[in-house]
Amino acid sequence: MIIDDDTERSRNLRGALTLAGYRVVAELRESIDLPDAVQGLKPHIVIVAADSPDRDTLEHIALTQRNAPRPVVMFTQERASETIRAAVQAGVSAYVVDGLSPERIRPILEVACARFEAHQALAERLADTERQLAERKTVEKAKGLLMQRRGLTEDEAHRELRQLAMQTGKRLAEVAETLLAAAHLL
Repeated sequence: MIIDDDTERSRNLRGALTLAGYRVVAELRESIDLPDAVQGLKPHIVIVAADSPDRDTLEHIALTQRNAPRPVVMFTQERASETIRAAVQAGVSAYVVDGLSPERIRPILEVACARFEAHQALAERLADTERQLAERKTVEKAKGLLMQRRGLTEDEAHRELRQLAMQTGKRLAEVAETLLAAAHLL
């Protein structure tokens, strides 16, 4: 998918992509349509060509990345460090200045895809680690509650939670959450 308000540049980019073996599923003139277009068309890569990316374009990229993450390649003339940082923070995988030449398209897109995949893997690992930590805290709170209210040792409280999880067919963290929720009602 190409986003470019310059018709001639967009046509040239389409030609270069086609020669490189890519299929362009859509060409947008304004970034405002980006979130809906990506959601509907599900392109593999989003390419933004702009002399200088404006705040709206970066906001639409960020919104798209939250709802339907994709590798985003930006071809631009803007060299300002602040703009580069803002683009990367919005979710741009490759920010290319003065690099819109046909022979460079394929390697640029491949690098952008590889960076995007690496970033997604890290984000998934981080989310998983945060979830595990939150679950561990919940289990510890539930054990503390059992220890306090029923006078159990830590091992006994853990054993009771595990036993209840096996009996109900639920995960230990789910049992702990239920126990803590019930304790708030009493």
